[in-house]
Amino acid sequence: MKGRSHAMSDRQSVVSDPETVRARAMETLFERLESLCEGAIAIDRAGRVVYVNEKYLHSLRLNHVSEALGRPIEEIIPNSLMRRVAETGEPILLDIMELGGEPLVVTRMPIEDESRNVIGAIGFVLSDHLDSLKPLIARMGQLERDLRVAKRQLSQARTARFTFDDYVGETAGIARAKQLAGRAARQSVTVLLAGETGTGKELLAQAIHNASARADKPFVSVNVAAIPDTLVESEFFGAVAGAYTGADRKGRDGKFRTADGGTLFLDEVGEMPLQLQAKLLRALQEREIEPVGSDKVTKVDVRVIAASNVDLKKRVSDGAFRADLYYRLNVLSIELPPLRDCLDDLPDICARLLDDIVQSGDYLNAKITPSGLAALARYDWPGNVRELRNVLERALILSDTGRLTGEDFARILPADPAVGMAAPQVGAGAVVPYAEAEAAFEKRTLEGALEAANGQISEAAKMLRISRATFYKKLAKFGLAVSDSSPV
Repeated sequence: MKGRSHAMSDRQSVVSDPETVRARAMETLFERLESLCEGAIAIDRAGRVVYVNEKYLHSLRLNHVSEALGRPIEEIIPNSLMRRVAETGEPILLDIMELGGEPLVVTRMPIEDESRNVIGAIGFVLSDHLDSLKPLIARMGQLERDLRVAKRQLSQARTARFTFDDYVGETAGIARAKQLAGRAARQSVTVLLAGETGTGKELLAQAIHNASARADKPFVSVNVAAIPDTLVESEFFGAVAGAYTGADRKGRDGKFRTADGGTLFLDEVGEMPLQLQAKLLRALQEREIEPVGSDKVTKVDVRVIAASNVDLKKRVSDGAFRADLYYRLNVLSIELPPLRDCLDDLPDICARLLDDIVQSGDYLNAKITPSGLAALARYDWPGNVRELRNVLERALILSDTGRLTGEDFARILPADPAVGMAAPQVGAGAVVPYAEAEAAFEKRTLEGALEAANGQISEAAKMLRISRATFYKKLAKFGLAVSDSSPV
């Protein structure tokens, strides 16, 4: 009985000694790893080999341990990562390493002294057979492929995707615009695209870029009207770190530097604040920019394509746009015709838009019947091609067959193409007071524009050629409430 108690107390004293257990665990772990693995090698902090086991000699093409001791690890294992582990103290727990054309599964860990200082590193070849790790390797391969796709998609954010083939039409206005755009592509001149909203100004800008010598460089698009006045300067020209309250600590490059070597597309350039127009003029003339908060200029090589849906000459005469900047932008002016002047091209334009819509969503194959085309041709299209695409997609969503007829569009298009809604029907001989008729007409016009713009107040205001503020006042006047998702 006494002997048994003594034995039990001995076991308890050993188990209760954490340092002994820890030390023995380390020895056991090393012994097990060395016996189970296909090879082991260790280096000191300077990267010299201090240990290699007998199993590893065959893989390393060595005959004796002494041939490795004291030599730099890279002489034994080319491109080894052991030195990195010894220098950083960071383990590489699982990796696939090629040695002599054979893939090996390896782990690398730092070696520390009693004071937790890194004094070297040790590596183990866990397996020279990858069959059991095929699921893991397949998963790693899939992750790598997903990463490549994500990187490609991110790079495409700065890539122009449209070409001249996408600017469909053969009528005189479209043919003239294409001809001038082709000339612009062969030169590096500044281009001014003029036309109503929705006529394809950015599409044509991308086509010019893709047909130019800058095609492999960035295409950066900026909607000037969508940027708050307080941020316009830094958005275009960048800012140094801490240039203003809330500025990025790393600073920002700005659109000119992002587009360096390529094309910068300035949409709605007529909305640029006057105080910033001088800096844009300097950037165009001197090919240099000065970031916010910096006293140094930076050279840039950017071709600018500007676009406006307002009359810039009138804005110059009104004092809202600098004359010198207007003439600098207007080196080559291209007028894009409205859709109502290109109705002969309507079948081809619709076909191209429908192809794009079908490819971008889960839709039926679409076709427009002659009655459908006739219905579209009777409409005035204040929103131009952008509005046409909206109408086609809406009709396709509501269609059960994908065969779009005049009746399909009658449910979507305003009855009166000129005002967007049908005029009120009054009995023969009935007379409506002028003020009442005028108010009814104005309300229907607002409602028609909103429907054509799919609820976008900014677009609806542009269609009616009034400011957004005026549009809001008129909505309030008639008690019309909508939620505007347009940028402020």
